[in-house]
Amino acid sequence: MSKRINETVSFVVRFTQKIFEDKNGEANVQWRGKISHVQGSDQKNFIEFEDALKFIQEKLDQLTIANIDGKTDEEKEGILTKSWDIWNKMSKAYPKMVLDAIKDPKAQVSQIQEQIAQVSGELSQKIEIDSWRPPSKADYHKLEEMMGQMSDQMKTLNKKLDDLSKKKSK
Repeated sequence: MSKRINETVSFVVRFTQKIFEDKNGEANVQWRGKISHVQGSDQKNFIEFEDALKFIQEKLDQLTIANIDGKTDEEKEGILTKSWDIWNKMSKAYPKMVLDAIKDPKAQVSQIQEQIAQVSGELSQKIEIDSWRPPSKADYHKLEEMMGQMSDQMKTLNKKLDDLSKKKSK
C-alpha cells in the first residue's frame, strides 16, 4: 500500500490602503500587502499582487517537490501536473471574482460573511462595510493593469501545463 501524504498549506494576506492626493490634486489609492505562510515563518511584503501569487506558488512547489522524493520520474511528472492544476482552475475563476469584488465590494464581503456563517454559525464580529468609499477611476486603471499582468502569468502557467500534458501523452 502506498504512503498517503496529507498536507495543509495556508496563507494569510493582509492589505493596507493608503489614500492620498497626487501631484495634480487627484485622489489616489495605493495598496500594499503582506503574505504569510501559516505553517512556516516565511513572509513577503508586496505592492504588486503577482508577487503574492509567486510566493504562494513557490511554497506549493516546495511542498510538492519535498513530498515526491523517491518517486519515479513518471510519478513525479503526474503529481506535479495535478498539483499545478490549481493554477489552471484559478486562471479561469479568479478574474471574475476580482472584478465582482471591485464592482461591489460590499456585496462580496456580505456574501463571504454569509458563507462563513453557514459553515461555522454566526460571526462574532462582522466587518463594518457601510463606510467604504467606491473605487476611483485610478483604482480601476491600476486594477485593469494588474489583471492584464495576472492574465499573462496565467497564460504562461497554462502553456507549462500544456507542455507537461504533451510530454505525458508521448
